[in-house]
Amino acid sequence: MLRCARLVLRAVLGSPPGPVNTWRSVRTGRQHPASTMSLDIQCEQLSDARWMELLPQIQQYQVVRLDDCGLTEGRCKDISSAVQANPALTELSLRTNELGDGGVHLVLQGLQNSTCKIQKLSLQNCCLTEAGCGVLPGVLRSLPTLRELHLNDNPLGDAGLQLLCEGLLDPQCHLEKLQLEYCNLTVTSCEPLASVLKAKPDFKELVLSNNDFHEAGVQALCRGLKNSACQLETLKLENCGITSANCRDLCDVIASKASLQELDLGSNKLGNAGIAALCPGLLGPSCKLKTLWLWECNITAEGCRDLCRVLRSKSNLKELSLANNELGDEGARLLCESLLEPGCQLELLWVKTCSLTPACCSHFRSMLAQNRSLLELQMSSNPLGDSGVQELCEALSQPGTVLRVLCLGDCDVTDAGCSSLARVLLANHTLQELDLSNNCMGDLGILQLMENLRKPSCVLQQLVLYDIYWSEEVEDQLRALEEEKPSLKIIF
Repeated sequence: MLRCARLVLRAVLGSPPGPVNTWRSVRTGRQHPASTMSLDIQCEQLSDARWMELLPQIQQYQVVRLDDCGLTEGRCKDISSAVQANPALTELSLRTNELGDGGVHLVLQGLQNSTCKIQKLSLQNCCLTEAGCGVLPGVLRSLPTLRELHLNDNPLGDAGLQLLCEGLLDPQCHLEKLQLEYCNLTVTSCEPLASVLKAKPDFKELVLSNNDFHEAGVQALCRGLKNSACQLETLKLENCGITSANCRDLCDVIASKASLQELDLGSNKLGNAGIAALCPGLLGPSCKLKTLWLWECNITAEGCRDLCRVLRSKSNLKELSLANNELGDEGARLLCESLLEPGCQLELLWVKTCSLTPACCSHFRSMLAQNRSLLELQMSSNPLGDSGVQELCEALSQPGTVLRVLCLGDCDVTDAGCSSLARVLLANHTLQELDLSNNCMGDLGILQLMENLRKPSCVLQQLVLYDIYWSEEVEDQLRALEEEKPSLKIIF
């Protein structure tokens, strides 16, 4: 399946995982207690005996998630019968299973009954093709309660999208959230999507990332949005071929949609000129944007200067990713100065792979010591070294700091840097997650960290240590520490 590889690629490139206040723990794929009326199973290959055990639960539970469970078309007849017999079902997720067109058709048949009250359906990465989309208009017409549909990672193509839009335009369809990432869509799909946006005032979320729209397609989408009464809250257009010229269109969309809270334009060649064109919309009185992803957008310190005007004047902006941009130390200085302004209430900042050096860490030290809103700072893949990390630690050791998540993976941290970080673990009482993956420390550095992690005054909940080499003795001690301190999760 392609989905897992794409998630890893996103992490490498710097696409943030989601809002800072979401549940961040690693999912285990275990079944929830029956009292929650939720069956949630992930990454489990289901034997025949296990399948027979689950079928009665699929017939009863409100929420059924069977993600990446090796399901094929052969299981779909059972699923169809089970969901048809379940009037309580409100959410069904079968993502990352090789159902194919035939299997998806069977599942959808089961949902098309008079008692079905499903609200959320995820068929992401289920091998649905253009040939299988012919059933979608009838399905959307017959499911008036459906509010959320995830079809990411299915090769629908433009012809499949056209069929989907026919269903979306039906008066009986009241969908509010649609995800179509990695669906092999081109500029041809943009006019049908624009028609849906204009016709459906209930639309709140549209995810179209990683489709080949180019400049003309994005222009068509923006026209649809500007002429729509929909109260769109989320728009994701990562890697869609957006250019700096499109930013004027997007600026108009931002200005016309006071409802818009999340905008993702990552992995598009906006450049500094595009950011300059976008900023009037971001600075407008109607803009209430909370989340802005601009990772890998060819932004330098010049574009950063324009964005800092937004940071200083828009207290509603809470999350900003500028990962994989050549900001340099000058860009870092501008950001840190803006984060000290009273009008800035940013909670999450990603500056991963931004060509930062130890020279910028004095600015981060001053900012972290005084800022009372920033909760997550992602600085991985910048050569900060031990001297840079030491400056960060000086700030985090002071009383009153509020940072909860700090990512310093691949930052050239050695055993000497671990000594500074170990002291922070005792002095700081807000830091909950620390990522030190792919750094140069060895046994000595890990042992220094472990010594303070054991102490009751250390409040850290998660330590990430991917791609670090240590002895078997140290690995045994890490495992023992997890057993000894259940509140701490060590990922390695």
